[in-house]
Amino acid sequence: MKRNIVIAVVTAAALVGGGTATALAVSGDDAPTTRATENRAADDDGRDDDRGRADADDQDDDGDDRDDSDDRVASSGDVTAADAIAAALKHTPGTAVSAELDDRVWEVDVLGGGDTWHSVRIDPGSGKVLGASKDDEDDADEVRAALKGASVTAGEAAKAAAAEGTVTSVDLDDDDDKGWEAETRASGGDERDWRVDPSSGSVTADRDDDGGDSDDD
Repeated sequence: MKRNIVIAVVTAAALVGGGTATALAVSGDDAPTTRATENRAADDDGRDDDRGRADADDQDDDGDDRDDSDDRVASSGDVTAADAIAAALKHTPGTAVSAELDDRVWEVDVLGGGDTWHSVRIDPGSGKVLGASKDDEDDADEVRAALKGASVTAGEAAKAAAAEGTVTSVDLDDDDDKGWEAETRASGGDERDWRVDPSSGSVTADRDDDGGDSDDD
């Protein structure tokens, strides 16, 4: 009786699978293992492998998207570098020394009283303050010396450089060449470095940036 049941099950599996199923083993009350069952299991494994490869491809694509995310945020124009600086100073009074779009967030460094520095994070979509941290550095005197006699603020430097492209960062150069440094990105994706005169606000191409081009001539 059990043998007849096994034959009926094997025959049904062959009809459903569209092929011939051969019983491999029958013992006691255990259900038979068929080649049709093995084929279906292999097909399922293949589909799982395909899903795994697809998920890996999606993760790679997401990684590339994250690399370009700062550029897309900067190009959206919702909150410019100048806007971010203004929002940071409203939250934390002082002197803005730099602003940079990093990891899809504007980070503005503000020099407060004494040697106290503040790093203020600004949402690039809404302009809201996401948070702020305080730190003590020993270069406050150097920064103040570099700003002595300057009439152009970081925000004004960012606005001036915006005429050359989308500003992704503005920073104070407190070395030999005093002034503001700005980086812009054009609509085509090209990055350029600029210098903004701390007295007049005039924008000129960074000499180091041009120097790299002239060496090729």
